[in-house]
Amino acid sequence: MIRISVYKQGSDVLIGACDEKLLGKTFSEGKFHLHVSKKFYGGQSISLQALGHYLKEATIANLVGEKAVQCAIQLGLIDAANVITIQGIPHAQMVRML
Repeated sequence: MIRISVYKQGSDVLIGACDEKLLGKTFSEGKFHLHVSKKFYGGQSISLQALGHYLKEATIANLVGEKAVQCAIQLGLIDAANVITIQGIPHAQMVRML
C-alpha cells in the first residue's frame, strides 16, 4: 500500500506519496537527509492503481519508496536516471509545466 497526502493551491495539485512501510522513518546519506514525515506523507492509504490516477492529475509530486517511484516511472512521469537513493531508498520529485 501507498500513503498519500494531496495539497491544492489554485490550479496546482501537490501530492506527497510514499511506500507505507517508510512512513515516519528518517534516512541520511552524505549530504542528503530525508524524513518521511507523517504530517506530509501520512494521509490516506491507497493502492498503486489509485496512485497512478493521482499522479496523472498532479502538477507536483514528491515520491519516496520503490513502489511509489516505480509507479511514476511506469507512467512516464519520472525518468529512472533522475531518481536518487538515500540509504537505498528511492526518492524522486516531479513538476509538470502546463
